Amino acid sequence: MVTRVWPMSESVYNVIELIGTSAESWERATANAVAEAAKTLRDLRVARVIEQDVMVEDGEVVLFRSKVRLSFKHENPIE
Repeated sequence: MVTRVWPMSESVYNVIELIGTSAESWERATANAVAEAAKTLRDLRVARVIEQDVMVEDGEVVLFRSKVRLSFKHENPIE
């Protein structure tokens, strides 16, 4: 049996948290957070929803919120 060894990439990643909102759904709220991050960050890698909640007014859900932890590749400005 041949064992294939893949070279390991030695990378460093930054992590931020954003809260996306939507009147439609948690999925849309998550997508909004990722889209906003993509406007200013390059090389986004992973988005993890870490918390979801809703805002309620008069007994009705009026806003979905997703707290999203995003990672992106760290770039050394000196290189």
